Amino acid sequence: MTKAKAIPTEVDPGDAKPTTRQAEELARIKTVAKKQAARADGPPMQLKMVDGVLQITFTHADPDLAHILMMADLGTCDTDFMAGVQGQIATIGTHGRKIDEGASNFLMSVVRGVQPRDELEAMLAVQMGAIHQATMMMARRLNHVDNITQQDAAERALNKLARTYATQMEALKRYRTGGQQKVTVEHVTVNEGGQAIVGAVTHGGRGSNGK
Repeated sequence: MTKAKAIPTEVDPGDAKPTTRQAEELARIKTVAKKQAARADGPPMQLKMVDGVLQITFTHADPDLAHILMMADLGTCDTDFMAGVQGQIATIGTHGRKIDEGASNFLMSVVRGVQPRDELEAMLAVQMGAIHQATMMMARRLNHVDNITQQDAAERALNKLARTYATQMEALKRYRTGGQQKVTVEHVTVNEGGQAIVGAVTHGGRGSNGK
């Protein structure tokens, strides 16, 4: 299994006392190393076209274990679901017979970053990664327009994609919180003399005097 390069987290004892900037950099490096150690992501995908058919393998010595790790990344125990989503992710980075392995693995890294808990979250994470890639493509296109017509078309598409991504983020948040929303209602009481007292509204039963 291909492992990420170990991140150094200590200063060489033979080195001089680190400067303030070096100490700050080391603290940030330790933060990254801690996050890296806490992640046990599956291996990257390897894509290859064979007789016009896209084949997917992994940079892992054990193919069965690689598939299990992929299922863990997708928050599923369903092999059919894993195979379907895996194929969709691989296809995102493929243009005809041209393969962009990096684009597909980037999309998979987006899904891993979301850390989906079930199949619905996994599908939404894949869509979010795809929308992000499309957004960046339209942003690049907007920077290379030749006329107003191209500019307007690219700008409209970019705005739609950006709004879609924001909507996806909200959808993920609502799904993870069960759609619960906390609403606080306050009332304002103005006493004689014009002083306002703001407080939360509470609804209780009748008092002991019946009022």
